[in-house]
Amino acid sequence: MNLMEGPAEPLAAGGARPPAPTAHRRALPPDHTQAILETTKEVGAVLKESGCPFALVGSVATYAHGIPVRLQHDTDFAVLREDAETVVSSLRARGVRIVDPPEDWLVKARAGGEEIDLIFALAGRPVTSELLARAQTLPVDSVHMPVLAPTDLVVSRLLALSEHHCDFGPLLPVARGLRERVDWGRVREETSGAPMAEAFLYLLELLDVLPKEVGVGGA
Repeated sequence: MNLMEGPAEPLAAGGARPPAPTAHRRALPPDHTQAILETTKEVGAVLKESGCPFALVGSVATYAHGIPVRLQHDTDFAVLREDAETVVSSLRARGVRIVDPPEDWLVKARAGGEEIDLIFALAGRPVTSELLARAQTLPVDSVHMPVLAPTDLVVSRLLALSEHHCDFGPLLPVARGLRERVDWGRVREETSGAPMAEAFLYLLELLDVLPKEVGVGGA
């Protein structure tokens, strides 16, 4: 396993990392999927060895559930806040560079040129043992690892919507692809009162993705 990174660059004022010189900056390839998958597999293997519960979340989790999405940014793992020190130590021991961001709900890391987020809260809700226990073990390329369950994945994506970030486009193929595996009754219950989430569920009804009356879905 090769997760080695060079030393961290010094932080500029305000905690921002200075941009690399233009001549050395790596352009984002048209399809970044395979590079992110390789990092996901390597980090997932380290997290499994740590013995701490975790789950793959975000767009890579959607990919692991069989939804064809293009991976362009980073890979995200949900971990318990109380396990953060153990997880960070395990990653550091494999040469992963850890960056402490100003946010208190995640730790950022970098390996093989790819960004990694270790998340303690999803859409403002703390990651819990119950959430991680519902994760499903799925292959990510050749490495099996826990992946956030479809219902929890949809809930977290919907609760992340806001007036400032309300793009339904990427969510539509996720909802269509996972609809037979999602407990939509629980989705409605957990997102009740969230205007953007309720608007998206209404849109799914208009598109005949969901019936107007909630049926029985899978977990």
